Amino acid sequence: MDTLSLFGLFAVTAMLVAYALEERSHWYVLIFAIACALGSIYGFLQGAWPFGLVEAIWAGVALRRWVFRRR
Repeated sequence: MDTLSLFGLFAVTAMLVAYALEERSHWYVLIFAIACALGSIYGFLQGAWPFGLVEAIWAGVALRRWVFRRR
């Protein structure tokens, strides 16, 4: 497994864990947004631009949810 694959595995695992824990704290929503951004970077780096684009959108949606939820 190369470095890029490990980075992608980390990003997707972080997304899964943060999503599962979102109800516990608004900070997990922020972690989910960051993990989605990492997933987006991974998608673009590996050449799967549709995946990178969708993950970037998810990062934006999650960041917006975090802003409203922490109020």
